[in-house]
Amino acid sequence: MELYKQEEYYKIIGLCMEVHRILGGGLLEAVYKEALEIEFDFHNIPYEREKEFVIEYKGHRLKKKFYADFIVYDEIILEVKAAKLLVDENITQTLNYMSITKSGLGILANFSHKSLQHKRVVI
Repeated sequence: MELYKQEEYYKIIGLCMEVHRILGGGLLEAVYKEALEIEFDFHNIPYEREKEFVIEYKGHRLKKKFYADFIVYDEIILEVKAAKLLVDENITQTLNYMSITKSGLGILANFSHKSLQHKRVVI
């Protein structure tokens, strides 16, 4: 059985692992995001960084917006973390982003440890 967006998922995780292999753990999120941009560009993977999304409620645009770390392949949410642990709030945040964007796949990548931690989130 093939996973939803399996090929894209493996490419993204592979590039996250490459960034982690070279930079190691414990740096700021912004450093990993910048390195991921270089990898996405080098591998011709379409992405948008810090993409702004507007939330609508009953036909009204709310003032509060959110910014996904990356939208990769036009629909996959990639949230980059440099935290001690991935916690339920990280998963909830990714699920909320996925719901608003109608994305079927989210990825949490935590660069803080000796090995890259990642979680596949599917609605």
